[in-house]
Amino acid sequence: MLDRAAILEPAGSPAGELAASLADALHPEARVLHGDSLAALEAGGAADAAGELLVVVHEDAREGASEGADLIAAVRARFPEAVIALATEQADPGQMQRAVHAGATDVLVLGPDLADQVKLLVAKLDRLLEVVARSRRLGEQNERLSRSMQARSRIVGSSPQVRRLVIQIERVARIPRPVLIVGERGTGKELVARAIHFASEQRDGSLVTINCAAIGESLLESELFGHERGAFTGADRKRRGQFDQADGGTLFLDEIGNMPLAFQQKILRVVEYGTFRPVGSSAERKTSARIVAATNADLKDRIARGEFLGDLYDRLTFETIDVPPLRERPGDIEILAQLFLDQFADEIPAFRGKRLSASALEELRGYALPGNVRELKNIIERAAYRDTTNEITPEDIGLLGAPAGPVPGAGGFKAQIAAFSRQLIERALQASGGNGAEAARRLDLTYDQFRHYLRKHLPGGPPDRG
Repeated sequence: MLDRAAILEPAGSPAGELAASLADALHPEARVLHGDSLAALEAGGAADAAGELLVVVHEDAREGASEGADLIAAVRARFPEAVIALATEQADPGQMQRAVHAGATDVLVLGPDLADQVKLLVAKLDRLLEVVARSRRLGEQNERLSRSMQARSRIVGSSPQVRRLVIQIERVARIPRPVLIVGERGTGKELVARAIHFASEQRDGSLVTINCAAIGESLLESELFGHERGAFTGADRKRRGQFDQADGGTLFLDEIGNMPLAFQQKILRVVEYGTFRPVGSSAERKTSARIVAATNADLKDRIARGEFLGDLYDRLTFETIDVPPLRERPGDIEILAQLFLDQFADEIPAFRGKRLSASALEELRGYALPGNVRELKNIIERAAYRDTTNEITPEDIGLLGAPAGPVPGAGGFKAQIAAFSRQLIERALQASGGNGAEAARRLDLTYDQFRHYLRKHLPGGPPDRG
């Protein structure tokens, strides 16, 4: 709401009419400044009003024809966002033209209906200020969201492996070509994809993520390419696909190693030519989306077994980024553990003030962390929750006696593998609270595979509650 206005008019001008009209149109707490120069306006504190300022310049017909225009130009130079209105005794076209050229946005004609003109002008400005304030709030929210997303794409670590990774990301981000990210589960492949996006020229575009392993073959084409209305049963409206949504940005294809072989040929065409065809459409569409793919599978082995297209692999690997597992960079474990503890405390203030003991950190460094960064984050959050003091101990970490792998000498090869399989299943179920689907994900198995191994190795063991 407009809370400050100013009247500038030559000394000796008849006062009262403009001031009364403004006072009547503004809300009761609004302030109306009065003066005959720009200096008087500044002395009255007009600079504090920023863009929410209405300045009415009264051009007295007795003064020179350029008097009002000169004052308007000076006010516009000092207050570029202010609304400036010319008040005059008569609507002379030449006078109005000079005022507009000098920076005026409105004209008020002194006379019987001046009060109505001023009310209309103030009401218009109030609506404009509401729109500006709303736009400013949205801009601030978008800026906070952008900063948050960029913070989430920050690669954390001080090891030589991480420094090389960051350099590789920065180099390839500038080149609008496909990238393949490889690494074990939980190493942060999506984080690397985000870092590439925000370091690239496409950072202002959308970053769209799709997990190729989570969507069935029958739905994957519609999900990626979109579909026309009536393309199949249930397609009651046209739908944009992920390639459309990522146009001008980045499309992250996670778990691309799980993409059906028949569909890989269609992705190959998009990678090669930047064109695709929505389901049910006869027209091709173009996309400028940059493709970043990720996998924890050995694609060369899958190519050899006829499960992945060699041509698609060649197109995706303009650059291949290998994300190192945590066991190869143990120096980063403490940095990441502290980061996750700080983030957890920021999210839940009740956990502020907790710290990791030296023995807890030693316990973490001695653990293989098969789930890598993702597992470390879960361990730290659970430890902070379990801890009843302000110092997190090895007991809170909960890795005491955690198996590191098959024990040599404990039976033959098959017996050791079976024993280790049981340990893996038990730990996955424990970590997931008995949820089979979550346990399967932790072990990088399908749910059916997990159920098979559960029946095989733990026939009378804990039930799957997922």
